[in-house]
Amino acid sequence: MKISRGTKITLFVILLLVIDQIIKILVKTNMTIGQSLSVFGNWFQIYFIENNGMAFGMQFGGGIGKILLTLLRIVLVVFIYTYIRKLLKKPEIPIGILFGLAAIMCGAFGNIIDSMFYGIFFSESTFTNVAQLFPQGGGYANFLMGKVVDMLYFPIIDTTLPEWFPIWGGRDILFFRPIFNFADACITCGAFYLAIFHWKFFSTTKKVEGK
Repeated sequence: MKISRGTKITLFVILLLVIDQIIKILVKTNMTIGQSLSVFGNWFQIYFIENNGMAFGMQFGGGIGKILLTLLRIVLVVFIYTYIRKLLKKPEIPIGILFGLAAIMCGAFGNIIDSMFYGIFFSESTFTNVAQLFPQGGGYANFLMGKVVDMLYFPIIDTTLPEWFPIWGGRDILFFRPIFNFADACITCGAFYLAIFHWKFFSTTKKVEGK
């Protein structure tokens, strides 16, 4: 039986969302804030932090900014979902474009889930206490105010330059400081994939729309 393009995209979306949420729930219910586990030496670590803001730990204007950011993510997800449905009606569209857009949509939606529900369903993670799922006293925050769980850390270069090194001698050098999650990776990989392999499609689309 031949699987339709729509079914493939749906299964892809479900798979990415399940992976994202399983990783986050396992980290949040088994680790304290700031705890790290080595995966490949010091080059790849599971390092648990939470953030109120954007991808890669960036912040966005406190409580009001957090709500606005979540609403913007919802708008983005709805827009991409609508666009994918439109492209599915055109058999000539390469399926790779659909997968790339789906990855970006999944990443945004994965972090929306954290913001919308984690404050309700989990107790607060601290430097000494592991969060509990469905705590008796209720969650740590209201709807839309949950924190996004981050854990993927790749300090590929973490060293101190020798004193004799020009200008920066004696300084600590850390390459790629951000700690992110699987959803962030989906957004980044999807965007890079589309930019590298399918940029002609989007540039052509803009030209056609501009006529």
